[in-house]
Amino acid sequence: MTPQEIKVALGAGLLSFPVTHFDGEGRFNAESYRRHVEWLAGFPAPVLFAAGGTGEFFSLAPSEVPDIVRAAKEAAGKTAIVSGCGYGTEIAIEIARSAEKAGADGILLLPHYLIDAPQEGLFHHVRRVCQSVGIGVMVYNRDNSVIGVETLQRLCDACPNLIGFKDGTGDIGLVRQVTATMGDRLTYLGGMPTAELFAEAYLGAGFTTYSSAVFNFVPHLAVEFYAALRGGDRSRCEQILKDFFYPFMALRSRRKGYAVAAVKAGVRLQGFDAGPVRAPLDDLTADEEAVLERLISPWKR
Repeated sequence: MTPQEIKVALGAGLLSFPVTHFDGEGRFNAESYRRHVEWLAGFPAPVLFAAGGTGEFFSLAPSEVPDIVRAAKEAAGKTAIVSGCGYGTEIAIEIARSAEKAGADGILLLPHYLIDAPQEGLFHHVRRVCQSVGIGVMVYNRDNSVIGVETLQRLCDACPNLIGFKDGTGDIGLVRQVTATMGDRLTYLGGMPTAELFAEAYLGAGFTTYSSAVFNFVPHLAVEFYAALRGGDRSRCEQILKDFFYPFMALRSRRKGYAVAAVKAGVRLQGFDAGPVRAPLDDLTADEEAVLERLISPWKR
């Protein structure tokens, strides 16, 4: 896809990040992963993100990313695949190029590693990654990589293939300033953990969509909520929030890292051999998995 084509696809509907499947020895389980991606691609999500945050990008070796992208592309049919990318500039460039070679339709540039950086440093970091590939790039504003409005404007001027802005800060004032300043130059995605909890606020701030982690294991429900949100059916949104998302949030909040581990547990409960999470994360306890199983039972496939 051209950068403009992936920009349009990103704004066309609900998005998600498939978890990365591992076998009993912690290696990438391509066969199970392909089955899961193929299942997800049967639902109306125009783009899936391989090796993203919920895909445990932070625990993958850079050399594993292209294999995951290839497997996703093989299974996704017409659904576009965007690859996770990140760490310091040189590693990010290496990952971006290898993902492009593996067939990725775009790159999601996650926050760099550990240290805070000044705006000028972030500008050069993002620009160099954008200039290293011909596919579209989306930046992820979160944690130690919060790009200011003026810096983002400079990047839009310098990088024609910078096509998207994903926010995980929850700073509605900032994101509204971004959408008001950049207009339709970028596609805007909500990226808070369990994004449905913040979806109405982001929609009001000019974002058109978000990435749904729970789409991994209850895609019917994720699609229904998105349709109700976009259709202005506030009562249905509130009912789904009370029936599912608030109880899921309570489970997710029990322990650090459960924003990923709880999603992976849900995928296993749906019958996919996703395997465990990798260190430094830890899996849900047996009692917690039982709570999750009861929660998702109305939407089991």
